[in-house]
Amino acid sequence: MPEGRGGQKPKTQTMNKNIHNRKYLENFRKELRNNATISEKRLWKALQKSQLEGRKFRRQHSIGNYIADFYCPSERLIIEIDGAVHNNTINQDHDFKRTLYLESLNNKIIRFTNDEIKNSLELVLERIKIEFVER
Repeated sequence: MPEGRGGQKPKTQTMNKNIHNRKYLENFRKELRNNATISEKRLWKALQKSQLEGRKFRRQHSIGNYIADFYCPSERLIIEIDGAVHNNTINQDHDFKRTLYLESLNNKIIRFTNDEIKNSLELVLERIKIEFVER
């Protein structure tokens, strides 16, 4: 990677790196991974080990102060799984602000419900593939 003056990375690269997986969220990310919902486990089984068109996904990856359920760095794609807890106005407002922030960093966010993953995993995977950039 190109470096700026004095052997330092340009600020944009440094700032971008500092927003991913901040140390203070590490225990919370680990707790979320260890207590994943059935839908999260099911989708992770299909995404892990670069199984979906060779794309690497990370689970419970933090960006800024937010933790994404799944994140594909090469595609800048965030996948969120929404359960019933997202069906109230307080959480919807939080989700809206979160989405604005994450999209401001050039990320694409797609959302699925627990029921979609439970009943139509293949359709969910096809929908994710649609978001992949042609290589």
